[in-house]
Amino acid sequence: MEDEMPRTLYVGNLSRDVTEALILQVFSQIGPCKSCKMIMDTAGNDPYCFVEFFEHRHAAASLAAMNGRKIMGKEVKVNWATTPSSQKKDANSSSVVSTLRSQDHFHVFVGDLSPEITTDDIKAAFGPFGRISDARVVKDMTTGKSKGYGFVSFFNKWDAENAIAQMGGQWLGGRQIRTNWATRKPPAPKSTYESNTKQLSYEEVVNQSSPSNCTVYCGGVTSGLTEQLMRQTFSPFGQIMEVRVFPDKGYSFVRFSAHESAAHAIVSVNGTTIEGHVVKCYWGKETPDMLNTVQQQSQISFPPPYGQWGQWYGGAQQIGQYMPNGWQVPAYGVYGQAWNQQGFR
Repeated sequence: MEDEMPRTLYVGNLSRDVTEALILQVFSQIGPCKSCKMIMDTAGNDPYCFVEFFEHRHAAASLAAMNGRKIMGKEVKVNWATTPSSQKKDANSSSVVSTLRSQDHFHVFVGDLSPEITTDDIKAAFGPFGRISDARVVKDMTTGKSKGYGFVSFFNKWDAENAIAQMGGQWLGGRQIRTNWATRKPPAPKSTYESNTKQLSYEEVVNQSSPSNCTVYCGGVTSGLTEQLMRQTFSPFGQIMEVRVFPDKGYSFVRFSAHESAAHAIVSVNGTTIEGHVVKCYWGKETPDMLNTVQQQSQISFPPPYGQWGQWYGGAQQIGQYMPNGWQVPAYGVYGQAWNQQGFR
């Protein structure tokens, strides 16, 4: 069937002066193009792009006609973004899930995906880095819509490492994606705590707290807890504005720039293993007047030394007792000044 045939080409060895508009202009002479995604390598290597056609026959004709041709003085390399056989795989099949969990492969988390990005898109984007065993965009089982993240599995560790290094921050479908090693769910239940860990859905979590709440509580890391560890764990889900860690208590707070990013983080990290500990993630506690505070802060500016935090608090506050389903967070005076913005008082 036509839908099963590949329609995306990899175009490499491009001049740094080449733009997406130019590529579309050149390849559209052979057949209508659906999109062009340019990847600019910050490491100094030549840029490359992916050209998607509406029809396989036009993609095949472009491959035959354009491979080896010169564009702005450079001989471009054109090939299928992924092999035809890999594009025929059903990304929602049980075989994909089992492959992604295979201990023999190396799994990359891909976050901040645009809603329109498909499994074929991430296959095409990551295909040039090496042989992919499988890939998938994670979808909600009820709505069928993308949850905004996915996974790509490589046969070779070096290929996965290269993909993480090169693709983090690159644009895909209108958003800058984030990449990191996939965080594995723990194996078979080993304790009552772990066996009671509920698998959360994005729709459930994103609606549990108001859009103004961007803070995630992460507890259960009773050893090895550092700010760097928390940033490494949560950075794939969005821009992190602030991290507060309490190593002696085994928990931390991570504040994102967007409510949706925090929701993705809660869904993905809750119940996973960090430093050998199964963690639980919840929304940071919010107060009823949080929305009013958020609306007011856009109209008020404060000079230094308050800066950003000065827009959220008027003086020293104290965090009260926060009990997220059994996790008791003791009072901390000094941190209340900063974290009061998310309602810790």
